[in-house]
Amino acid sequence: MTINVIAAGQSPAKLSRSLLTLSAQAWFTVAVAGQWLFVSYIVGFYGLTFAQGNSAAWSEVLPHGLVAGQVMNNVALVTHLLVAGTITLAGPLQLMPMVRNRFPKFHRWNGRVYLVTALLASLSGLYIVWTVGTVGNWVQQTSISLNAILIIVFGLMALKTILARDVLRHRRWALRLFLAVSGVWFFRVGLMSWLAINQAPVGIDFATFTGPFLYFLGFAQYLLPLAVLELYFWAAEQRSISRNAVVSGILIVATGLTTVGVFAAFMGMWLPRLV
Repeated sequence: MTINVIAAGQSPAKLSRSLLTLSAQAWFTVAVAGQWLFVSYIVGFYGLTFAQGNSAAWSEVLPHGLVAGQVMNNVALVTHLLVAGTITLAGPLQLMPMVRNRFPKFHRWNGRVYLVTALLASLSGLYIVWTVGTVGNWVQQTSISLNAILIIVFGLMALKTILARDVLRHRRWALRLFLAVSGVWFFRVGLMSWLAINQAPVGIDFATFTGPFLYFLGFAQYLLPLAVLELYFWAAEQRSISRNAVVSGILIVATGLTTVGVFAAFMGMWLPRLV
């Protein structure tokens, strides 16, 4: 990914645009690193234990692991985990200009794989939530379902706009799709960032996995990143120095919080299950 260098003597307007671009690139870099660490956890834990015939270990992490005799539920769970790893790996590659420009054929095929797996993840996720069950209560079920619906809508809009060869709108829908698909990852990063900052489960009842913060995070895991993305689009279009500065500041704060959350999630959730 190309990073623009802020040259001395730039006008304030150009400087603010450069700062906006750099702050967005900084967040994306941290997010890519965090998402690929998440992929290493999915492969290293779920993939390795499954290959070793120890899928019973999944029950230590998931509210409902593989259950003998429940074929449809097991297929949905395995499908969900498989496509989760695929889309988390493929998504960042799809958004990198260097990959898109230098390897256009790969970009097209990766996009097709990403779209199909994102839709599969959404549908299997909806099935799991409303038939198998998940942690928490109806609030979490509702937030997860809304996330899945947004993924389906954004995916179809990304497909519609690229078929119409409307590249600019396609890229915007693709970014929205990426953030919505990343909801599961955002949840883990947000949760661990909250725990790291507060050093206590404020607003969380881990016994039932409910509480005001978890209710908030259930929706914020995708609505908040989507809101920041819309602010970024707005600032980029307006070319206002003050607006660029405000949105850049928001992105810088988001980068810091994401960094804290990624580190805490890797050290506290993912790494212990890999060693």
